[in-house]
Amino acid sequence: MKLFTKLTLFITLSKAAIVVLFVLLLPLLVDNVASAYNDYYLGEQKKKVLSIIQQNGIDFYLQGEDNYGSYTMLKEEYISLEPVGRIQPSDTIATQRRIVENDTLTYRVLTHVFAYDDNRYILEVGKTTATIGQYNRPLQAVALYVLVGLTVLTVLIDLVFTRLLLRPLGQIIKTQLVNRKFPFKEHIPPVKTSTVDFQYLDSSLTELMDRIKTAFDKEREFTSNASHELMTPISILQHKMENLMVDNALSEEMENRIIGMMKTLNRLKKIVQSLLLISRIENDQFERRDTFAIHTLLTEVMEELGHRLEDRALHFSMFISRGLVVQGLNHDLIFQLFYNLVNNAVRYNKPGGKIVISEEKSGEGIYTVHVTDTGIGIPAHEQATVFNRFKKVVRTEQEGYGLGLSIVQAIANYHGIRLEVSSVPDEGTTFSVIFPAGVWRES
Repeated sequence: MKLFTKLTLFITLSKAAIVVLFVLLLPLLVDNVASAYNDYYLGEQKKKVLSIIQQNGIDFYLQGEDNYGSYTMLKEEYISLEPVGRIQPSDTIATQRRIVENDTLTYRVLTHVFAYDDNRYILEVGKTTATIGQYNRPLQAVALYVLVGLTVLTVLIDLVFTRLLLRPLGQIIKTQLVNRKFPFKEHIPPVKTSTVDFQYLDSSLTELMDRIKTAFDKEREFTSNASHELMTPISILQHKMENLMVDNALSEEMENRIIGMMKTLNRLKKIVQSLLLISRIENDQFERRDTFAIHTLLTEVMEELGHRLEDRALHFSMFISRGLVVQGLNHDLIFQLFYNLVNNAVRYNKPGGKIVISEEKSGEGIYTVHVTDTGIGIPAHEQATVFNRFKKVVRTEQEGYGLGLSIVQAIANYHGIRLEVSSVPDEGTTFSVIFPAGVWRES
């Protein structure tokens, strides 16, 4: 999962969790706030009554009566004042019931005892609990709407900011890792960002890629130079041995020894030539501007290998469109690629076996050529390494895959061609050469 996707999920889920928690706690919070405000309101009413008594005297309320009581029209609030005995209850605020004109109502009541002219009075200021919570639901709804709106707004802001913040990271991944093709040839300019971490990551990757390219260039140069330099002494040795073979004074034993040495020398020469060819391919020393028919090229390959088919009594079949043409490739290298694959199909086939070359066109513009044989097959644990250079495996002919398949891999990489291999021991092997879209057409 991408980093941006993870951050998006985290931001969205964390904000959703906050909204859910707030919704659950909202009724309790609103009730507490309303109750606290009501208690404060009752306290202010008490101060107001005491202030009036202080200014106008207790008769302002009592008017010569023993007590005083006043209710609003809907009995939502009341104030009562009456004498109290020696017992002095402390000031309280509590929810209590009161009977008003035969109606029993529940009030939040503030009780206060005070002294005036050597007499004690008890003052009650009450407000019905129904009126306390009458605004709770509208307040909760408004608070919920505001919260959801702010949450959506902050999520959008966070996502936009996160995308802008991570954009340099995406550019670094795209330019330095995803779309780069080894060996690196182009110079990647530094990613423009004010984030120090991304600047450090970008510069570190650039430095690492440069070191890898330098090491690869040195290895490739050494392989090319060593292969080229080895050809001269090998040719001299081969020439001297050929001269020795024409000497009539040689004994039969000595002649057999020289023949064995020449076989070894020829094998060494082929290895050096193969290494030199791979080096030239990896150094881009071949042009890719040829246009040719695959059917014609494969026919040429089979003409060169025809004598080997007859020697081993192999049956050959080819099902390739005559009008299919590939373009932007190197004819000689593609010839070498199929020559090596068919040569392997001949070498590791069974006497009287079959070799079939077929094609497949996918709807995505992919064109595939399959080279199938009925040979000895390749064990499953060796199939992943058949293209590895100098990978030696045990074969019945005491030979490994040598450099033939390494050359095939190098040519395929050079042209952007993909290779696949599938095999069943004792039943046969199929090598699939998968051409990318855009390099072939039907005339």
